[in-house]
Amino acid sequence: MANPFSLEGKNAWITGASYGIGFNIAKAFVEAGVNMIVFNDINEAALQRGLENYKAAGIENVKGYVCDVTDEEGVKALVEKIHAEVGQIDILVNNAGIIKRIPMHEMKRAEFQQVIDIDLVAPYICASAVLPEMMERREGKIINICSMMSELGRETVSAYAAAKGGLKMLTRNICSEYGEYNIQCNGIGPGYIATPQTAPLRERQADGSRHPFDSFICAKTPAGRWLDPEELGGPAVFLASKASDAVNGHVLYVDGGILAYIGKQP
Repeated sequence: MANPFSLEGKNAWITGASYGIGFNIAKAFVEAGVNMIVFNDINEAALQRGLENYKAAGIENVKGYVCDVTDEEGVKALVEKIHAEVGQIDILVNNAGIIKRIPMHEMKRAEFQQVIDIDLVAPYICASAVLPEMMERREGKIINICSMMSELGRETVSAYAAAKGGLKMLTRNICSEYGEYNIQCNGIGPGYIATPQTAPLRERQADGSRHPFDSFICAKTPAGRWLDPEELGGPAVFLASKASDAVNGHVLYVDGGILAYIGKQP
């Protein structure tokens, strides 16, 4: 029996996968036998940093492009280029994202809109661009990187929570609309991951004490720690492989148990 978790012969486009979560998902895909990793970043400098990260990891089957995922025409052109230079896109991982930690009453509309555009509108744009070819082949996998904020609210992240909550519902609707074409769309909801994006929250304070949010997360997570980016690899491989053909419209929370746990008593 063929290994249902194998990605042999598959091409995967992971947006914003120069480092962090996307990069670690790419590494897991390579270990699962993926044919080609395609990633994009916002400018040439960021793209080159990403290519250097892949080279340092010993990954050669990778191709990078400069593309702004909020530019609909640019994304369509990129998809055509990938089809011409790499081949069909079997797996799309909508990973690119930003967060702005600003109290809502102080946040400018343009700041709110930027988060919505990158974290919600861009996954719509990218999925819309790859769907026609997936429909024609009657096969495809779309993975949206959601968040704890797809389920929970928190101070200062109104735009991020709005976007990630919307992304959860976009995931369900893609499942509803395209499941008949044997296209599976699922999400991964990472818990609090030790990435460059969360580094400021894990830095020691001037007096040597832990950041209050660092202490809060460790108390709220049954494992008592931040999660490693590598721990998202296995779930991503599952959702990208034939093993998940009957799983659709689901958000898999890789959160160390946060959503199940009320937290330690103070």
